[in-house]
Amino acid sequence: MPEYLTPGVYVEETSFRSRSIQGVATNTFGMAGATAYGPVPYLAFGAQMIPGPKLITSFTEYERMYGGLTFGDDTECQLALAARGFFANGGRRLYVQRVFSFAMTPGANPQIDVPRNFASLALPLAAAGAAPPQNPVLEWRARWPGAMGSHIRVSVAVRRSKNVLVGGRLTGVLPDAAVETGPAGTPIPDGTRPVAGNVRIVARAADGTLGYSDGAGGVTAVNAGEAAYHLTFDVQVEAGTERLDVYSGTELGRTHSRSIFTVFDAADPADEACLVWLAQPPPPAGAGGAPGAPATPGALTDALVGLAPPGAYLTGGGDGLAIAAVDLEGVKASEDQVLQPATGLQALSTIDDIALVAMPDTVTLPVAAQKTAVDSLIEHCRAARYRMAIVDPPRDSALSEVRGFRSQFDSSYAALYYPWLRIIDPIHRPDPGMPPPTLDVPPSGYVAGVFARTDIERGVHKAPANEVVLGVEQFVTNVTFDRQSVLNPEGVNALRFFEGRAYRVWGARTMSSDPEWRYVNVRRLFNFLEHSIDRSTQWAVFEPNNERLWGSIRQSIEDFLLTVWRTGALMGTRPEDAFFVRCDRTTMTQNDLDNGRLICLIGVAPTYPAEFVIFRIGQMTASARQN
Repeated sequence: MPEYLTPGVYVEETSFRSRSIQGVATNTFGMAGATAYGPVPYLAFGAQMIPGPKLITSFTEYERMYGGLTFGDDTECQLALAARGFFANGGRRLYVQRVFSFAMTPGANPQIDVPRNFASLALPLAAAGAAPPQNPVLEWRARWPGAMGSHIRVSVAVRRSKNVLVGGRLTGVLPDAAVETGPAGTPIPDGTRPVAGNVRIVARAADGTLGYSDGAGGVTAVNAGEAAYHLTFDVQVEAGTERLDVYSGTELGRTHSRSIFTVFDAADPADEACLVWLAQPPPPAGAGGAPGAPATPGALTDALVGLAPPGAYLTGGGDGLAIAAVDLEGVKASEDQVLQPATGLQALSTIDDIALVAMPDTVTLPVAAQKTAVDSLIEHCRAARYRMAIVDPPRDSALSEVRGFRSQFDSSYAALYYPWLRIIDPIHRPDPGMPPPTLDVPPSGYVAGVFARTDIERGVHKAPANEVVLGVEQFVTNVTFDRQSVLNPEGVNALRFFEGRAYRVWGARTMSSDPEWRYVNVRRLFNFLEHSIDRSTQWAVFEPNNERLWGSIRQSIEDFLLTVWRTGALMGTRPEDAFFVRCDRTTMTQNDLDNGRLICLIGVAPTYPAEFVIFRIGQMTASARQN
């Protein structure tokens, strides 16, 4: 309680209302799988790269962070196609965790062997057709592994300002900027020419005046009879023909706020989606094995200017080994080693907002391995408690094959959709006069977008069925009424075409044998209620366990469920018919109280989808009375 020790007037704020419960988002999607490029944990080049899953809000943002629809060998990227379908069908938030299997020599040191998965470009450039320099001054490196690195081109243009040495003082420049000195009275050098003068780094002396760094911590005064031209570097980074990033006005000094080494840092660049980073290899050993002198500002500048437009491509790199089920599942983060983060599907466990999960790359595995990967996906959702898995059937599955695949699972945390989708190929341009090429893709990304769109427009209680799937040319297999009569009882959700009503999701069942959890919307409604109550009642932990706390808990949950009932998510014409909340002596024994347990009993009556709409019509006589 507050203390009142000094006479006076005390004004205090207090609350007379119960704490409200805020509903959690249910349309956030998470995927783990192989991508053409992008963040993945690794330790190499002296850099400690430990990125987690990235939040993506559009497919354009996905392409910038994780690359395009194909890998370096033009193989389709299933995760990218799924992300494209998710956003095309109304999805808004997607977390992506890249999976990469590094190609390594058995028994090799990872710090030495991992770099061969990365593309790089050593500076100064060797002569055309010659080998790369043995002792490069600088080296551009791909930030992330993959064959896409060899499609990255870097070019650097030097920019010179007017003379900044006026009246014997440097003006308009900050410490750690680079200047090119030369005879006074000469015109401003052409910015396209190689640097011909002496390059110096600006430094501040103890008395506050600006001079030049002597490379040993000292400052030399300027020469009033010279001219000094401020040098900045405009860097262009191209990836194929679709992406061009321009970084203007970078500086040479390492402590400058726009230092080229800071802008192109490995772990924390100015642009999170930056494709490359700039490394300065240690100087080669001199006589007696002693380290040589570091590169001078002039040597660094000459190396950068050597990449004048059109620049040069990075070379090397590769997409690593083929992805296996164990790679998709990943490993949990080490409890003892900070530098061993979670990978694969396990990395998505750290994101609390995810409500939908899929792994489109399971379709690239053999059927037996696909079953193993789907098992890990279902277990992930069961362990996370508040997630739903969208499972893809094997490629080219016949009716009997998809039934056999479905029969291997039993979980209310997963739903299977069949068949695959056929879309206009977004990768290859059609030949003139020929029909557009098509591409078969698994349904999980498109269905996840339908889930998200339904949640936004109607709510999580609405079954994500009888909804149009956008961006589809046709379904690979035509599921008829009779075929669905076989699939539906077994928990295989059909994707069907209806003349005049387009392509629709025509099923809303989980992969569970328990009748209570038969429907997708019921499972997801309970996920929503449980997660919302869990997150919004954390304040109750360590509060005094008495009637006052029980009443506050009851009131908070009743207010929340009343709001949910009004949206049509629960049955009943009255709130009393839709839910009940009990938290009192009837739900707790003295043993529970002695052991610090507060037990709240909640019952809700969910709405089930009208899966079978039946109209009974009979004949009547004209003289029959109508009620």
